[in-house]
Amino acid sequence: MKITGILKKLEYKAYLGGSDKEADLTDVEITAVVNDNRKVIPGCIFLCIEGTNFDGHSVAAEVAEKGAAAIVVQKDVDIPADSNTIVIKVENTRYAMAFISAAWFGNPAEKLKTIGITGTKGKTTTTYLIRNMLENAGHKCGLIGTIEVIIGDEHIHSENTTPESYELQEYMSRMVEAGCDCVVMEVSSQGLMLHRSQGFIYDMGVFTNIEPDHIGPNEHKDFEDYMHCKGLLFKQCKLGIANMDDPRMEDVLEGHTCELTTYGFSEGADLRAINLAYMHKPGELGVLFDTTGIVELHAQVPTPGKFSVYNALCAIDVAKHLGCSEDEITAALKKAHVKGRIEMVKVSDEFTLMIDYAHNAMALKSLLSTLRDYHPTRLVSVFGCGGNRSKLRRFEMGEVSGKLADFTIITSDNPRFEEPMDILKDIETGMKKTDGEYIMIEDRKEAIRYAIEHGEQGDIIVLAGKGHEDYQEIKGVKYPMDERVLIKEILEEMKK
Repeated sequence: MKITGILKKLEYKAYLGGSDKEADLTDVEITAVVNDNRKVIPGCIFLCIEGTNFDGHSVAAEVAEKGAAAIVVQKDVDIPADSNTIVIKVENTRYAMAFISAAWFGNPAEKLKTIGITGTKGKTTTTYLIRNMLENAGHKCGLIGTIEVIIGDEHIHSENTTPESYELQEYMSRMVEAGCDCVVMEVSSQGLMLHRSQGFIYDMGVFTNIEPDHIGPNEHKDFEDYMHCKGLLFKQCKLGIANMDDPRMEDVLEGHTCELTTYGFSEGADLRAINLAYMHKPGELGVLFDTTGIVELHAQVPTPGKFSVYNALCAIDVAKHLGCSEDEITAALKKAHVKGRIEMVKVSDEFTLMIDYAHNAMALKSLLSTLRDYHPTRLVSVFGCGGNRSKLRRFEMGEVSGKLADFTIITSDNPRFEEPMDILKDIETGMKKTDGEYIMIEDRKEAIRYAIEHGEQGDIIVLAGKGHEDYQEIKGVKYPMDERVLIKEILEEMKK
């Protein structure tokens, strides 16, 4: 592919080697797009990306020596003046990588309806809801998110919520080849900050909600920066769909360049939920509600709480804009299940057991508060905290569970390189600030067994923290551990 086509949508200056001489790009052919110096091949275009632990600019001379046709930089690099490698100077190489990758893969986003979802909570569940609705309506929909990437029948494990721009464009290209006509994806604040989702305009951008999160070294310097980065999506989409009930909605959407539609319980929302009712039977919790405004229907969702209504409203709004009928929407909502997100596991007719990914104080508080609305006999919380992470999170989660759960089973999560009991004791420190009853059982399987064996009529038991994860990380090794498998083993052992 000619380099002029790859650079078409970028502003840049091109120099020959380490000189000040302007380069002629007319006949330059590119063989590959690379940002890893170990993967350089002759004729490639190499992107110098400045990362936390490694700066691609530092290997410019090595890359030129290996035969790269061009190097994209955002600062000066030291390569021989007589080198035939072309130096392309841009303002930001991550931003440039997104557009170069899009061009390399033939701008696949232009062949798909693209839906990007950002927010602190609800992104994962909402992406699956939307995908189910669109598939119900006859669309073939790809998905990119925290748990996995779905391309047709292929499921690929995810490393990042929003992959690097090259991978993102490659995934969309493969979706086009697989016959997909749309893609729904989670768009993280980090992804937006690092330009991973640049290179195209989204057909729809969705805002779910926002609370302080991902603030600290290598993430966001403060809450304002976090909100600003979330808001970048609404300068990169044609239609914005936003939760009107979130008190920070206007802050996040400040300076938006898209058309806007809103959803929520508020009077002024374009799509409103009314007549909310809770559904509770053994092994199943859910919500019933009606909608008014741009869509009028009766909805039933088999996951609990008000946040399930918000997720559903968001998905309904998107699906309606893409031409789905009321019947297709309501049918998809009734089947709404996402692995590790308020995932009900039937173990008894007497009590309800669920798995959820809540792994910080904010998420655990939201989950337990929601389940309180279902008036359980007892609310039982089973959770741990990850090793080599902030101790503050442990204190906070212990305190939240102590205040909101009737009984807590403190157990191990991913201890990583820490001693599990040290982590459990940190959680206990938070628990002791409350009157909450608790027990500590280090082995997670035994903790789950205890919860099941001691379950009482009308209890709701939550296994929090692991969610969709199917491993436990101990001393740098990931061992297979899926809570669904553990529960099955426990039930079989109990029968014996």
